[in-house]
Amino acid sequence: GTVSGTSISFGTAVVFESATSQAISATFDSNSNKVVIAYSDDGNSSYGTAIVGTVSGTSISFGTAVVFESGTMGVDGIAATFDSNSNKVVIAYKNGSNSSYGTAIVGTVSGTSISFGTAVVFVSASAAYISATFDSTSNKVVVAYAEGYSNGTAIVGTVSGTSISFGTAVVFES
Repeated sequence: GTVSGTSISFGTAVVFESATSQAISATFDSNSNKVVIAYSDDGNSSYGTAIVGTVSGTSISFGTAVVFESGTMGVDGIAATFDSNSNKVVIAYKNGSNSSYGTAIVGTVSGTSISFGTAVVFVSASAAYISATFDSTSNKVVVAYAEGYSNGTAIVGTVSGTSISFGTAVVFES
């Protein structure tokens, strides 16, 4: 899409996954000038998958999709954000193969591909309605979620290398 004033116009749509895809979340990696799309690939056992896109003019082309979570119960609630301090992509998600625990993983974009570190659990309970953003003042990732479909909760994550560690969760709505 190209924004002009208060309007937007579009190029031609491009398929990035030739299968039903759900829980789609996109972020922009300003270090590599690439788009990263994370999604649940229903054509591949609902595995958590990410793909790197390159925008040129009014079109986008994609590299090869990479699985970041291959549990047999799939993933949901995916939220992607870009940490511009560490130049890493962070993907938070509900891991169906691990009791639906809230989980996060750090990705590194190189060219048209992305590689991942080891997944880290940020809440040992069912997580839903996951959202993630980057706080550029404190250089931290913030993940918000509903714990057990009830308490609205937020937690701060610190990226180091290809891993992320979390502080203590805070309930903002009980």
